[in-house]
Amino acid sequence: MTKKIILDLDTGIDDALAIAYALGSPELELIGITATYGNVTVERSVRNSLAVLEMLGRTDVPVFAGVGHSMTADSFTPTEISTFVHGQNGIGEVEIPDAKRPVEHQPAVDFIIESAHRYGEELMCIPTGAATNIVTALEKDPAIKGLMGPIVMMGGALTTEGNVNAWTEANVSQDPEATDRLFRSGARVIMIGLDVTHQTLLTKAETSTWRDLGTEAGRCYADMTDYYIDFETRAMDIAGCGLHDPLAVAVAADQSLVTLLPINMQVDLEGPTRGRTIGSLEGLSDPVKTVEVAVQVDVERFLGEFMTRVGSVLT
Repeated sequence: MTKKIILDLDTGIDDALAIAYALGSPELELIGITATYGNVTVERSVRNSLAVLEMLGRTDVPVFAGVGHSMTADSFTPTEISTFVHGQNGIGEVEIPDAKRPVEHQPAVDFIIESAHRYGEELMCIPTGAATNIVTALEKDPAIKGLMGPIVMMGGALTTEGNVNAWTEANVSQDPEATDRLFRSGARVIMIGLDVTHQTLLTKAETSTWRDLGTEAGRCYADMTDYYIDFETRAMDIAGCGLHDPLAVAVAADQSLVTLLPINMQVDLEGPTRGRTIGSLEGLSDPVKTVEVAVQVDVERFLGEFMTRVGSVLT
């Protein structure tokens, strides 16, 4: 049975890769993109998502604007490091024309709720930026946590250091309160964190094959991903870029790609470790584990499927 998915994106470079992976996956039907903030503003996420979908010939996939800031703020501005990683336009300064169609009128939160009631267990939400949209939906209509399938989030780090500081991962840092509330909501959550995504490195040897396709989509994807690779090579001293958001989509399609540790989680909200994702002390003894954390990944199989699926969309 094909799984219905909603991608909740702050559409930067790896989010664009996640869109292509989803569209190239026969197990998945992308029913909508909900825009969040992080790499870029919600407005820029909407613009980039619509533009990427149009370039890929998928104007049938609707895009919805979500909440524009964290639960503890009144506004949002991307950090300097986000701009450095993804470029001023969020997609590595690659110029993709504006889409001809507009964003949907329905708010993202209402679309998530409506879809949960419509599709039930068939639906999986995949937040790859701040958790604000999905948590707002869960708190507006708590019934949906028992209706839909697992929420597969890209974010956090349990067994390795963060990429904002020694303990905080970037997506969680955007709204730590939202991620903490997601973990404690009782909804089923699969956390795809840096523990596994930093093992899935893409190099310019792979992106060159997209450029060799001779298509505009192939060139744009190669150029934007090379921009990302250049940053991670310089800043992280790793030989490529981690496929953070695409791995979350891949796990939604096939959980056997990763080894999952059942552990109830929390986010530190106070003190110097604010933003750290860690096991909940009171949740450790609870026999009911609603959160699972990916701790191992079949890198070779994932990378092979990634290249096949993304390549099929860029031709």
